[in-house]
Amino acid sequence: MTEVAGRAAGEPFRHPALHYAGPAEYLDGTVPFIENALAAGEPVAVAVPAPNLDLLRGALGAAADRVLMLDMAVEGANPGRIIPGVLRDFADRHPGRRVSIVGEPIWASRTEIEYPACAQHEALINLAFAGRDAAVLCPYDLDGLDARAIADSRATHPVLIDGKGTRESPHYDPVRIIDGYNRPLPAPPRHAVERGVDRDSVDNARWFATSYGRNAGLSAHRLIDLEIAVTELVLNSVVHGGGTGLLRIWTDGDHLVCEVRDAGRITDPLAGRRSVDDYSDGGGLLLVNHAVDLLRMHTGPGGTTMRIHLRLSE
Repeated sequence: MTEVAGRAAGEPFRHPALHYAGPAEYLDGTVPFIENALAAGEPVAVAVPAPNLDLLRGALGAAADRVLMLDMAVEGANPGRIIPGVLRDFADRHPGRRVSIVGEPIWASRTEIEYPACAQHEALINLAFAGRDAAVLCPYDLDGLDARAIADSRATHPVLIDGKGTRESPHYDPVRIIDGYNRPLPAPPRHAVERGVDRDSVDNARWFATSYGRNAGLSAHRLIDLEIAVTELVLNSVVHGGGTGLLRIWTDGDHLVCEVRDAGRITDPLAGRRSVDDYSDGGGLLLVNHAVDLLRMHTGPGGTTMRIHLRLSE
């Protein structure tokens, strides 16, 4: 079993979940956390959905100017981007200093397609920050989220905070969440178009995908994102997935969806979520996470499927 941060004696990283009901409990749990960190001279960031961002700005007053305020619905729309692009990005800008972050990656309007990646994200924070001098407080809306999300929060956070106080979570088991949401993805629809890819067809696969995206209505900007993502996914299959793969592409409501399947198996649970400085090869999956609106992944003995989603309208 993978070792995770949380309860080990001397572990500097803290990752509590705040279970709140209503604005008053939200502010009671977040504002003292922020103010105490500022009083200690720590860099502080807040990455939460816009309504709660506005709530915190009002409550903090002039102190808000000393906090990096980010709309998580924008910066963390793709859950796979949050660790490298929000949390680690902020922490790595302050080497040698303890940082405190309020991060709210799960809210009521998160879709069923997004949720598994959100839950895995919360579990993976414990790996990404193990041994780091940092605190990441994650609010959970008891009124807006379903019972599954609240139950999962007890497994992904070693400490729970609510109206009754602060306590260790008896259900803390982030590895169970990482593995449990590594599920086979739903089968593509019948109208999906597919073709094989290998070392000699990388350029052709890129052209094929962007041509499909253009006909589906992707903007010029999103076509570049699609080109980057497909190139990296195909190269990943060529280099790490046995040399060949299968590319499928289709539209699903407001999204263009594209997947690449191969015979490889990903063993690093933080693949695509590490800081760019952690990669010696540029981090292909990291580029994918930054380019797309959602990356879903399933990996196992039978191979790996990488599936990306891009909104057709901006």
